[in-house]
Amino acid sequence: MAEMTSYPPGTFCWVDLATNAPEAAKTFYGEIFGWTSEDLPTDYEVPYSILKRDGKRAAALYEMAPEQGAFPYWASYVRVMDVQASAEQAVELGGRLVMPAVDVMQLGRMAFIQDPTGAVLGLWEPGSLFGAELDNTYGARSWSELQTRNTKAASRFYEDLFGWTARTSKSLLDGRYTLFELDGKEVGGMIELDAEWGSMPPNWSIYFGVEDCDRALATTKRLGGSIVMDPKEVENVGRFAFLGDPQGAIFAVIQFGHP
Repeated sequence: MAEMTSYPPGTFCWVDLATNAPEAAKTFYGEIFGWTSEDLPTDYEVPYSILKRDGKRAAALYEMAPEQGAFPYWASYVRVMDVQASAEQAVELGGRLVMPAVDVMQLGRMAFIQDPTGAVLGLWEPGSLFGAELDNTYGARSWSELQTRNTKAASRFYEDLFGWTARTSKSLLDGRYTLFELDGKEVGGMIELDAEWGSMPPNWSIYFGVEDCDRALATTKRLGGSIVMDPKEVENVGRFAFLGDPQGAIFAVIQFGHP
């Protein structure tokens, strides 16, 4: 999968970065992923910057507001048919509404929910923006992973909310990795946080595809970013690492072991 024109409901369709240094972030991620930026005017005081690779939408970033906290972060969005109905259903299933459904100009409608285990996720009902034009390829979101301390509760929640099926992978992490599937296709993964991860809160992590994992790490360090987790190899998957940008937003890169 590479170029996209739509996303089925229940699949990840978009990612964006809330940052306190948008221009610096454009430079940093531009060097790592080959992104260029296009600023869209908004109804707010700051633009919404679309990040493109080879002229195709891959992600976005914007300057975060004070009420969003002190730490920059990447957010993931799942495509839904009716964002209001999905947000209400999330609450009925034991989740929490973090941000009520709102119109995002003509682009679409969004809401943010927190699942019963504490991970925050965006819901997206598309208008003129259906999502990323690139997915599962170099310089684009290539995997989404829930890291949580209660995999059973999370499985029930997402199965009921999005119609996902949670399946334990026999080959990954000695059977300790869960794959989320929709209509027989993998849409994301889940891993249980353990003591070695310290106080890391439950989260939806984003993996971006790269041609060379080690080169991405070297570029990150050269530009003032950090290595959060050293590279790891997973047989039949690839080589990946978790990184931090200079402002502290966490993301992962993955060099797939197959085309």
